[in-house]
Amino acid sequence: MHSEETPQTTAALLRTAPNSAALSIIPLGGIGEIGLNSTILEYGDDIMVIDAGLMFPDAEMLGVDIVIPDFTYLLENRHKVRGIALTHAHEDHIGALPFLLKELNVPVYGTRLTLGFVKDKLKEHGLDTTVELVVVKPRDIVDLGCFLVEFIRVTHSIVDGVGLGITTPVGRVVHTGDFKIDPTPVDGEVMDLHRFTDYGDKGTLVFLSDSTNASQGGYTFSEKEVRRGLEEVFHRAKGRIVVATFASNIHRVQQIVDVAVMFGRKVILNGKSMITNAQIALDLGYLKIPPETWLKIEALKNLDDDKVVLITTGSQGEPMSALSRMASNEHKHFHIRQGDTIVLSSKMIPGNERAITRIINHLFKRGAEVFYEKVSEIHVSGHASKEELKLMLNLIRPKFFIPVHGEYRHLVYHSQLAKKVNIPEENIFILEDGEVMEFTADTARRAGFVQAGRVLIDGKLPGGVETVVLRDRMRLAHDGVVVVILAIERLTGKVVSGPDIVSRGFVFEDASQELLAEVKALVMDTIVVMIPEAKGDWSLVSARVRSALKKFINKRMERRPMILPVIMEV
Repeated sequence: MHSEETPQTTAALLRTAPNSAALSIIPLGGIGEIGLNSTILEYGDDIMVIDAGLMFPDAEMLGVDIVIPDFTYLLENRHKVRGIALTHAHEDHIGALPFLLKELNVPVYGTRLTLGFVKDKLKEHGLDTTVELVVVKPRDIVDLGCFLVEFIRVTHSIVDGVGLGITTPVGRVVHTGDFKIDPTPVDGEVMDLHRFTDYGDKGTLVFLSDSTNASQGGYTFSEKEVRRGLEEVFHRAKGRIVVATFASNIHRVQQIVDVAVMFGRKVILNGKSMITNAQIALDLGYLKIPPETWLKIEALKNLDDDKVVLITTGSQGEPMSALSRMASNEHKHFHIRQGDTIVLSSKMIPGNERAITRIINHLFKRGAEVFYEKVSEIHVSGHASKEELKLMLNLIRPKFFIPVHGEYRHLVYHSQLAKKVNIPEENIFILEDGEVMEFTADTARRAGFVQAGRVLIDGKLPGGVETVVLRDRMRLAHDGVVVVILAIERLTGKVVSGPDIVSRGFVFEDASQELLAEVKALVMDTIVVMIPEAKGDWSLVSARVRSALKKFINKRMERRPMILPVIMEV
């Protein structure tokens, strides 16, 4: 795999031979970022993996579909890997699994819904029959080499989430996964605080905890609070209702369905992932929809406007999502019109604000009334706020603490909370991706780095996108390309055709004919000098033309297009 390595993975900082009597905890992703969550626990000849998540690309990652962690260290130590334990089914925790499992065949452990989503994902990659998926229930304990792993129920914005209580040869490790303490969850399955307390009472060596909302004061609202906001919107709406939310948020979908039934409306699901996830959850009993309530989208034309609720994807402004197509009037079945009510029942993920705002504006232009997080109580977070994080720290009472799952500022805020509940500052460690922490029963030390970074996935290309490819795409996007075409007679070295100049994204036609003539003259002068030296090696001529033209354009126009000389031998 090709990756963008972290700056720390230099020869001077690389990990030395691991201490066989110490427990190593190594985050491969999810530290200082939202996404890419994957953590390794290693002791002697045993490795277990917690999650394998992806991240969606930044705007400058042109042509990149998804980003996954660099799993090189795991692949180099494949003989040690005993299994992968999954905390829940969000993409930032399971999305990289197919790419890892193509090269590493180990068992995967998770709850029913989590593995239901995983199985569908593996099927897309042709791995559904080759990977061992082991279903576990909360409080089940499995052996992964020297690790005893207990799955502990947590509440989050997806059904069937768990934290992990891990007994290792040097002490206990607790990992919360993503969580909030929701006393009134939609499915009635409350967080198992009793088991977390037991780990605190028995003594926990290392605690890893979700930091996403560490900057938010108080407590995170219960998922049931959303229902009141939805009921208010449904009560006011006279026409069709469209609700956009995450396809994985089965609790949210359940609440929308329940409110739709309450107001006598029919439900139509739209978007491939929405339909797939809902069907999986329905089959497994995690979602309940009356048979006469869920209709196919073709039924729209026969329904009165005040009987329609469309649940769709696209709450983050994704360009090809169903909601985006509605906003641009390109949806095959649904065209926004005056009187429609649109609800964006999700948080704006940082980086998506402009895309979401653009969609909201388009929806308003088409006459719809739009409700979103900033103007209506139609979303709550799935992550714990400060008071819940402090409560968990007090329940676990760890010797050492590692904040995970968050941008760097979130990790700092969480560290500050840990100090407030009397965890010594020297026992709190903010790590970086690839950094190795070694623990014994009494000590902790930073032990260097393993190879880590990001692998950029472009379509179905094997491996990842090389950094140089991404750099070329950025140059093409910003400065365009200039192609120089000419034909040279092989025997005499005489130019028989050209040079012709073709450009894309860098328009010579906007410049003067005098400038274009200068460029052609420069190319000819370079060729005349180079042909005797090249002795038929046109790659040398091509390189010299590229270099001369690059300097000329940069000096005259302060632009740096990609320059591609094409020399044909005749």
